[in-house]
Amino acid sequence: MNLSTTIGISASGMDAQAQRLRIVAENLANQDTTGSQPGADPYRRKTITFAEHVDDETGASTVDVQNVGQDMSDFNTRYDPSHPAADERGYVKVSNVDSMTEMMDMREAERSYEANLNALSSTRTMLSRTLDLLK
Repeated sequence: MNLSTTIGISASGMDAQAQRLRIVAENLANQDTTGSQPGADPYRRKTITFAEHVDDETGASTVDVQNVGQDMSDFNTRYDPSHPAADERGYVKVSNVDSMTEMMDMREAERSYEANLNALSSTRTMLSRTLDLLK
């Protein structure tokens, strides 16, 4: 495997983790969203899945986003009879986003992004030193 292939692998990992961070940010931004009227669903947590792709020529594995889906777990409810979206019992559906889960996902994505960035930086250093030797 050549060094340019290594750069492509790291870049695909960084791109996938950046997209994961965007989903986490969207989930956190909407965690307190409620429906606009009684019975209306609030924001539903988004999920992201990745897929591995193997280049037949080089044998290199890269990753990209396979699907951005929705977490189909139940919505939480909050008692707030004065809310416009409250049902007849006074309960309002609230988003199924859990901030602790999102923070753990964010940390994992951050660490994965950083690992790919370190690999990319090391590859770039090797390429630079190779060019210096060839001078």
